[in-house]
Amino acid sequence: MTIIKQIKVLMIAAVAVSIVGCSSTRVSRVDSNEEIALSDRWNAKDSQLVSEEMITDMLSFPWARDFELKNNTRPTIIIQRIANKSHEHIAIDTFVNDIKRSLLRSGRADFVAGGEERQSIRDERQDQELNATAAKEQGQEQAADFAISGSINSIVDQVDDERVTFYQVDMKLIDMANNREVWNGQKKIQKLQEKGGFGF
Repeated sequence: MTIIKQIKVLMIAAVAVSIVGCSSTRVSRVDSNEEIALSDRWNAKDSQLVSEEMITDMLSFPWARDFELKNNTRPTIIIQRIANKSHEHIAIDTFVNDIKRSLLRSGRADFVAGGEERQSIRDERQDQELNATAAKEQGQEQAADFAISGSINSIVDQVDDERVTFYQVDMKLIDMANNREVWNGQKKIQKLQEKGGFGF
């Protein structure tokens, strides 16, 4: 190979390297309500849609109306536990917050803090009682009238180039006074993903 040819090859290689080096990842803002499904995994849109449908179904049952008629006030709810029993990591806190927002937006019920959040507030109240004027007294918490619990389960079925992921969300509402189950809801989601050039 002559010197001129070697120089040409080196110049072409240098241009190719510079093109690759200059390529960059483009990030754009999109509407948070728009679904962007990059895989068959549980995503933010699933969380939003399931919570809205569950709460709509929950409020179609007579428990809230009966409670208001009897007590002349809205019922108070606590989230007891939503368990992730699926095959993947799911941000349960995001799903719980979607449930709370949907129910609070309806104006039909109130929420009280539970678990770690409740203990944190109790600690803060105790601290204020010792160190602040006009502190809120201990022992004045609003009791929960109803408790929500539930689970997210999944099944994955794969054959050759296709994979179907099935999610089932089960939730129930329990009357704290008598352990009576006043609502039981279920939502199913099924997603089909076809294998591309890079596999699953």
